[in-house]
Amino acid sequence: MLYLHDVWVNWFEGEENGYNICHFHEWRKDDGIELLDQVPLFKISAPLFNYIENDLSELPKALLNDVYQKAYSRKNHERVQLDYCFIVTDGSGILAVDTIGYHIPIRKSRLIPRQEQIVYDMVDNHPEMEYTFSESESTAKEHHILSPDPAFMNGLTRRERQLKQLLFMALDQLFTANNTAEIRYWYTEWAPEKYEYIQALEFENAWHELYEEIQEGWSDKHSILCENLVKGQPFFEKLWEMEIGDSPSMT
Repeated sequence: MLYLHDVWVNWFEGEENGYNICHFHEWRKDDGIELLDQVPLFKISAPLFNYIENDLSELPKALLNDVYQKAYSRKNHERVQLDYCFIVTDGSGILAVDTIGYHIPIRKSRLIPRQEQIVYDMVDNHPEMEYTFSESESTAKEHHILSPDPAFMNGLTRRERQLKQLLFMALDQLFTANNTAEIRYWYTEWAPEKYEYIQALEFENAWHELYEEIQEGWSDKHSILCENLVKGQPFFEKLWEMEIGDSPSMT
Protein backbone atom coordinates (compact mmCIF):
# COMPACT_ATOMS: atom_id res chain seq x y z
CA MET A 1 0.00 0.00 0.00
CA LEU A 2 1.20 3.50 -0.85
CA TYR A 3 1.38 6.16 1.87
CA LEU A 4 1.88 9.92 1.78
CA HIS A 5 3.41 11.65 4.82
CA ASP A 6 3.22 15.18 6.25
CA VAL A 7 0.23 16.23 4.15
CA TRP A 8 -1.28 19.69 4.55
CA VAL A 9 -5.06 19.66 4.05
CA ASN A 10 -7.79 22.29 4.02
CA TRP A 11 -11.03 20.45 4.69
CA PHE A 12 -14.22 21.52 2.95
CA GLU A 13 -17.08 19.84 4.76
CA GLY A 14 -20.31 18.50 3.28
CA GLU A 15 -19.50 19.56 -0.28
CA GLU A 16 -21.19 17.59 -3.04
CA ASN A 17 -19.64 19.61 -5.87
CA GLY A 18 -15.94 19.50 -6.69
CA TYR A 19 -15.83 23.19 -7.61
CA ASN A 20 -16.34 24.06 -3.94
CA ILE A 21 -13.27 22.06 -2.86
CA CYS A 22 -10.79 24.86 -3.40
CA HIS A 23 -7.36 24.38 -4.92
CA PHE A 24 -4.32 25.67 -3.05
CA HIS A 25 -4.19 29.05 -4.80
CA GLU A 26 -7.65 29.79 -3.34
CA TRP A 27 -6.90 28.77 0.24
CA ARG A 28 -7.31 31.61 2.74
CA LYS A 29 -5.26 32.55 5.76
CA ASP A 30 -8.22 31.95 8.08
CA ASP A 31 -9.00 28.48 6.68
CA GLY A 32 -8.41 25.67 9.15
CA ILE A 33 -5.31 24.03 7.67
CA GLU A 34 -4.44 20.65 9.23
CA LEU A 35 -1.46 18.31 9.04
CA LEU A 36 -1.91 14.62 8.29
CA ASP A 37 1.03 12.58 9.52
CA GLN A 38 0.29 9.55 7.33
CA VAL A 39 -2.38 8.84 4.70
CA PRO A 40 -2.96 5.81 2.44
CA LEU A 41 -2.91 6.65 -1.27
CA PHE A 42 -4.85 4.86 -4.02
CA LYS A 43 -5.04 5.16 -7.77
CA ILE A 44 -8.66 4.59 -8.82
CA SER A 45 -10.81 4.81 -11.95
CA ALA A 46 -12.00 8.18 -13.27
CA PRO A 47 -15.71 7.32 -12.71
CA LEU A 48 -15.09 6.44 -9.06
CA PHE A 49 -12.95 9.55 -8.54
CA ASN A 50 -15.75 11.70 -10.00
CA TYR A 51 -18.27 9.94 -7.74
CA ILE A 52 -16.21 10.69 -4.62
CA GLU A 53 -15.40 14.26 -5.68
CA ASN A 54 -18.91 15.27 -6.75
CA ASP A 55 -21.22 13.40 -4.40
CA LEU A 56 -21.90 12.59 -0.77
CA SER A 57 -22.97 8.98 -1.26
CA GLU A 58 -21.83 5.76 0.36
CA LEU A 59 -18.22 4.83 -0.37
CA PRO A 60 -17.35 1.30 -1.56
CA LYS A 61 -17.10 -1.03 1.43
CA ALA A 62 -13.88 -2.56 0.13
CA LEU A 63 -12.25 0.88 -0.01
CA LEU A 64 -13.37 1.66 3.53
CA ASN A 65 -12.00 -1.68 4.73
CA ASP A 66 -8.66 -1.05 3.01
CA VAL A 67 -8.14 2.35 4.67
CA TYR A 68 -9.59 1.59 8.11
CA GLN A 69 -7.40 3.19 10.82
CA LYS A 70 -4.38 3.48 8.51
CA ALA A 71 -4.24 7.29 8.59
CA TYR A 72 -3.02 9.60 11.32
CA SER A 73 -3.32 13.32 11.85
CA ARG A 74 -0.88 15.33 13.94
CA LYS A 75 -2.31 17.64 16.60
CA ASN A 76 -0.19 19.32 19.26
CA HIS A 77 2.69 16.90 18.53
CA GLU A 78 0.39 13.89 19.03
CA ARG A 79 -0.58 11.31 16.43
CA VAL A 80 -4.35 10.82 16.24
CA GLN A 81 -5.65 7.74 14.44
CA LEU A 82 -8.40 8.38 11.86
CA ASP A 83 -10.95 5.72 10.97
CA TYR A 84 -11.48 6.43 7.27
CA CYS A 85 -9.06 8.93 5.78
CA PHE A 86 -7.27 8.52 2.45
CA ILE A 87 -6.04 10.16 -0.75
CA VAL A 88 -7.31 9.13 -4.18
CA THR A 89 -6.24 10.04 -7.68
CA ASP A 90 -7.33 8.98 -11.14
CA GLY A 91 -4.03 10.20 -12.55
CA SER A 92 -5.56 13.58 -13.34
CA GLY A 93 -7.24 14.90 -10.18
CA ILE A 94 -6.23 14.36 -6.55
CA LEU A 95 -8.43 14.41 -3.49
CA ALA A 96 -7.91 13.85 0.23
CA VAL A 97 -10.97 12.48 2.04
CA ASP A 98 -11.93 12.06 5.69
CA THR A 99 -15.32 10.54 6.52
CA ILE A 100 -15.01 11.52 10.24
CA GLY A 101 -16.15 7.99 11.06
CA TYR A 102 -19.06 7.77 8.62
CA HIS A 103 -19.21 5.88 5.31
CA ILE A 104 -19.58 8.94 3.08
CA PRO A 105 -16.91 11.50 2.07
CA ILE A 106 -17.85 14.23 4.56
CA ARG A 107 -14.58 16.22 4.37
CA LYS A 108 -12.57 16.74 1.20
CA SER A 109 -9.41 18.66 0.43
CA ARG A 110 -7.01 19.39 -2.39
CA LEU A 111 -3.26 19.14 -1.78
CA ILE A 112 -0.50 21.71 -2.07
CA PRO A 113 1.26 21.63 -5.48
CA ARG A 114 4.49 20.05 -4.22
CA GLN A 115 2.58 17.13 -2.70
CA GLU A 116 0.39 16.80 -5.79
CA GLN A 117 3.56 16.19 -7.81
CA ILE A 118 4.70 13.58 -5.30
CA VAL A 119 1.34 11.79 -5.72
CA TYR A 120 1.63 11.78 -9.51
CA ASP A 121 5.19 10.41 -9.27
CA MET A 122 4.12 7.70 -6.81
CA VAL A 123 1.19 6.40 -8.88
CA ASP A 124 2.96 6.62 -12.23
CA ASN A 125 2.83 3.14 -13.80
CA HIS A 126 0.99 1.94 -10.70
CA PRO A 127 -2.15 -0.16 -11.32
CA GLU A 128 -5.60 1.15 -10.41
CA MET A 129 -7.28 -0.32 -7.37
CA GLU A 130 -10.60 -1.81 -8.46
CA TYR A 131 -13.60 -0.95 -6.32
CA THR A 132 -17.14 -1.66 -7.41
CA PHE A 133 -20.06 0.63 -6.78
CA SER A 134 -23.64 0.08 -7.94
CA GLU A 135 -24.98 1.35 -11.25
CA SER A 136 -27.45 3.62 -9.46
CA GLU A 137 -24.54 5.32 -7.70
CA SER A 138 -22.80 6.16 -10.96
CA THR A 139 -25.80 7.63 -12.81
CA ALA A 140 -25.61 11.22 -13.97
CA LYS A 141 -26.03 13.67 -11.13
CA GLU A 142 -28.93 16.10 -11.27
CA HIS A 143 -28.08 19.73 -10.63
CA HIS A 144 -30.53 22.38 -9.45
CA ILE A 145 -30.55 25.97 -8.20
CA LEU A 146 -29.06 25.03 -4.80
CA SER A 147 -26.52 22.66 -6.38
CA PRO A 148 -25.58 24.52 -9.57
CA ASP A 149 -24.18 22.86 -12.65
CA PRO A 150 -20.36 23.14 -12.80
CA ALA A 151 -20.74 24.94 -16.14
CA PHE A 152 -22.16 27.95 -14.26
CA MET A 153 -19.07 28.05 -11.99
CA ASN A 154 -16.33 27.60 -14.59
CA GLY A 155 -13.74 30.37 -14.55
CA LEU A 156 -15.02 32.00 -11.36
CA THR A 157 -12.92 32.76 -8.27
CA ARG A 158 -13.75 31.30 -4.86
CA ARG A 159 -15.44 34.55 -3.83
CA GLU A 160 -17.45 34.73 -7.05
CA ARG A 161 -18.61 31.11 -6.69
CA GLN A 162 -19.73 31.73 -3.11
CA LEU A 163 -21.58 34.92 -4.03
CA LYS A 164 -23.20 33.25 -7.03
CA GLN A 165 -24.50 30.46 -4.80
CA LEU A 166 -25.80 33.11 -2.40
CA LEU A 167 -27.58 34.81 -5.32
CA PHE A 168 -29.15 31.49 -6.29
CA MET A 169 -30.26 30.94 -2.67
CA ALA A 170 -31.92 34.36 -2.62
CA LEU A 171 -33.60 33.65 -5.95
CA ASP A 172 -34.83 30.29 -4.65
CA GLN A 173 -36.38 32.14 -1.72
CA LEU A 174 -38.16 34.44 -4.17
CA PHE A 175 -39.61 31.39 -5.90
CA THR A 176 -40.96 30.13 -2.58
CA ALA A 177 -42.50 33.54 -1.82
CA ASN A 178 -44.41 33.38 -5.15
CA ASN A 179 -44.96 37.16 -5.27
CA THR A 180 -45.53 38.37 -8.85
CA ALA A 181 -44.95 42.06 -8.12
CA GLU A 182 -41.72 41.27 -6.27
CA ILE A 183 -40.21 39.09 -9.00
CA ARG A 184 -41.14 41.66 -11.63
CA TYR A 185 -39.35 44.30 -9.55
CA TRP A 186 -36.14 42.26 -9.26
CA TYR A 187 -36.18 41.23 -12.91
CA THR A 188 -36.54 44.92 -13.84
CA GLU A 189 -33.59 45.75 -11.54
CA TRP A 190 -31.57 43.23 -13.52
CA ALA A 191 -32.84 44.28 -16.96
CA PRO A 192 -34.40 47.79 -16.78
CA GLU A 193 -34.50 48.02 -20.58
CA LYS A 194 -37.12 45.21 -20.57
CA TYR A 195 -39.48 47.02 -18.16
CA GLU A 196 -42.58 46.95 -20.40
CA TYR A 197 -42.05 43.32 -21.34
CA ILE A 198 -41.49 42.25 -17.71
CA GLN A 199 -44.70 43.92 -16.47
CA ALA A 200 -46.73 41.56 -18.65
CA LEU A 201 -45.03 38.38 -17.36
CA GLU A 202 -46.71 35.99 -14.96
CA PHE A 203 -44.72 34.94 -11.88
CA GLU A 204 -43.24 31.67 -13.13
CA ASN A 205 -42.20 33.08 -16.49
CA ALA A 206 -40.56 36.10 -14.87
CA TRP A 207 -38.73 33.95 -12.32
CA HIS A 208 -37.47 31.42 -14.87
CA GLU A 209 -36.31 34.09 -17.30
CA LEU A 210 -34.39 35.92 -14.56
CA TYR A 211 -32.86 32.61 -13.43
CA GLU A 212 -31.80 31.80 -17.00
CA GLU A 213 -30.18 35.21 -17.45
CA ILE A 214 -28.10 35.16 -14.26
CA GLN A 215 -26.74 31.62 -14.74
CA GLU A 216 -23.79 32.52 -16.94
CA GLY A 217 -20.62 34.06 -15.51
CA TRP A 218 -20.24 36.67 -12.79
CA SER A 219 -20.14 40.45 -13.22
CA ASP A 220 -20.66 43.71 -11.32
CA LYS A 221 -24.27 43.45 -12.40
CA HIS A 222 -24.59 40.06 -10.65
CA SER A 223 -22.90 41.48 -7.56
CA ILE A 224 -25.24 44.49 -7.33
CA LEU A 225 -28.34 42.30 -7.71
CA CYS A 226 -27.06 39.89 -5.05
CA GLU A 227 -26.24 42.69 -2.59
CA ASN A 228 -29.67 44.26 -3.00
CA LEU A 229 -31.52 40.95 -2.75
CA VAL A 230 -29.92 39.99 0.58
CA LYS A 231 -30.48 43.35 2.29
CA GLY A 232 -32.62 43.04 5.40
CA GLN A 233 -32.12 39.27 5.66
CA PRO A 234 -29.66 38.64 8.51
CA PHE A 235 -28.54 35.14 7.46
CA PHE A 236 -27.96 36.12 3.84
CA GLU A 237 -26.34 39.41 4.86
CA LYS A 238 -23.88 37.53 7.08
CA LEU A 239 -22.90 35.26 4.17
CA TRP A 240 -22.46 38.33 1.95
CA GLU A 241 -20.26 40.11 4.49
CA MET A 242 -18.13 37.00 5.04
CA GLU A 243 -17.25 36.94 1.33
CA ILE A 244 -16.86 40.66 0.72
CA GLY A 245 -14.61 41.01 3.77
CA ASP A 246 -12.83 37.68 3.32
CA SER A 247 -9.22 37.03 4.26
CA PRO A 248 -6.50 37.21 1.64
CA SER A 249 -5.37 34.00 -0.01
CA MET A 250 -2.45 31.93 1.23
CA THR A 251 -0.45 32.64 -1.92
